[in-house]
Amino acid sequence: MINLTSIDITNKNLVMRVDMNVPLKDGIVLDATRIEACLPSIEHALKNKAKILLISHLGRPSEGNFDEQFSLRPVAEHLSKIINQCCELIDSPESNKIFNTNSDIQLLENIRFFHGEKINSNELGLKLANLGDIYVFDAFGTAHREQASTHSAIEQSKIACAGLLLEKENNFLTKALNNYEDPYVAVIGGAKVSTKLELIQHINCVAKNIIVGGGIANTFISAAGFNVGNSLIEESMIGVAKEILSDGKILLPKKVITSKTFEGENIQEKFIEEIENDDMILDLCIEKDIYEILSSSKTILWNGPMGVFENKLFEKGTKDISEAIAKSDAFSIAGGGETLSAINKYINSDDVSYCSTGGGAFLEFMEGKILPSIKALNAKNKER
Repeated sequence: MINLTSIDITNKNLVMRVDMNVPLKDGIVLDATRIEACLPSIEHALKNKAKILLISHLGRPSEGNFDEQFSLRPVAEHLSKIINQCCELIDSPESNKIFNTNSDIQLLENIRFFHGEKINSNELGLKLANLGDIYVFDAFGTAHREQASTHSAIEQSKIACAGLLLEKENNFLTKALNNYEDPYVAVIGGAKVSTKLELIQHINCVAKNIIVGGGIANTFISAAGFNVGNSLIEESMIGVAKEILSDGKILLPKKVITSKTFEGENIQEKFIEEIENDDMILDLCIEKDIYEILSSSKTILWNGPMGVFENKLFEKGTKDISEAIAKSDAFSIAGGGETLSAINKYINSDDVSYCSTGGGAFLEFMEGKILPSIKALNAKNKER
């Protein structure tokens, strides 16, 4: 895969697909992590006297219609402050201002405002590809989607390359996927087994142990024959969970935190054998054996919280697992929005070897799938 540093971009016009889908409130960026992740590619391009047109989506607007609440204007303003120069907002891919103003960096309005993005339109893809000299794909978080700006534009560009973030994601995730050191331990949490079934099945083939949490743990606890009361589970996944349990790699919690309500009525610490019919499992206890497993591991994959960590009453499991991973000397990789929120809340992100910017893209990559955008880049590179 050709990357941004391996081609001559001096005085070139770069169309750069990035992921600046950030949370906003009242026109203010609440979390700039995704914007900051794009900076290495942006700074490298500007240093080499290239001009940049950034492309991103924001939220889920109705395609084909401008909607102020999904405008990228606050993102352009925030980026301008970070890089200390004006990032000009461009209202349309047909605008004659593209690469024709004094601004070295521009940001196209939300790509989902334009017809054809979601259906991977060849017409829109070609239009985007022809806006500049080189199409740079640096939006790992959208690399699993076949859309006009993430797929068709790459296929139809004269020259396409990977941005520095995409290259970094690819290198770190490939290490965790194919070049890992044993013992390999996975920590998989979140609400539903179904959304992470392929990841669990893939990891089950390579990991020594899988530590489960959240609603996922509840489903496995139920599959193991224990009462889970009113806890969140997926009945349709019980059979699959039993099959996975039979391999002996899933580590069920010994103790959990229960409550009668989400508000915290009658909170108790219980062994899983003691769950009553009106209990809800909302967190779990990290026991000594789990700490020892994480401490002795060489590779750790983490995706998903251990409980309802947004509520301080049920955050201990996620907090403890965060701190245990941070203290481990293992190569650790984490991905998913809730996982990154937990890292930012409880530990220093530098304590994890690599934090992926992807959610769905992270899951699909770690399931062993070749993401559509990466596949398109590889095919385009073979044409050269």
